[in-house]
Amino acid sequence: MKIPVLLFLYLLMIPVQAEEYAHGFVSKSSDEKLLAWNVNKNDWNSIELFWTNFAKSNGAKYWGQSNKYPNYSDVDEFDTFLVELTQGTCLMQFFHSRWRRANDVQRWHDEFNAYSGCPYVFD
Repeated sequence: MKIPVLLFLYLLMIPVQAEEYAHGFVSKSSDEKLLAWNVNKNDWNSIELFWTNFAKSNGAKYWGQSNKYPNYSDVDEFDTFLVELTQGTCLMQFFHSRWRRANDVQRWHDEFNAYSGCPYVFD
């Protein structure tokens, strides 16, 4: 009887590991909206809020939101910009001398490239 009790007490002392998600992991909420896990905030964010938080905290300039890209000669490596298209918006990041979808640089969840205007940025 001692061994089962000791085993039970030992198991109670082992911390329960919460499910951990990678930064940028995307899931659907109960109302079918996409949410991205933000490790820095330890919270689920809408895709737009996730992009804004990233753009303002990645250590490079955030050029804001517009349908017109910033002047090429004014941007630096890792700068971010939220491009407006008729289909929606997409966070872009300047990387290796050209604008790319931020997800293509950061390698978050694949769902980002299918969201809003992201599938159309290179049309």
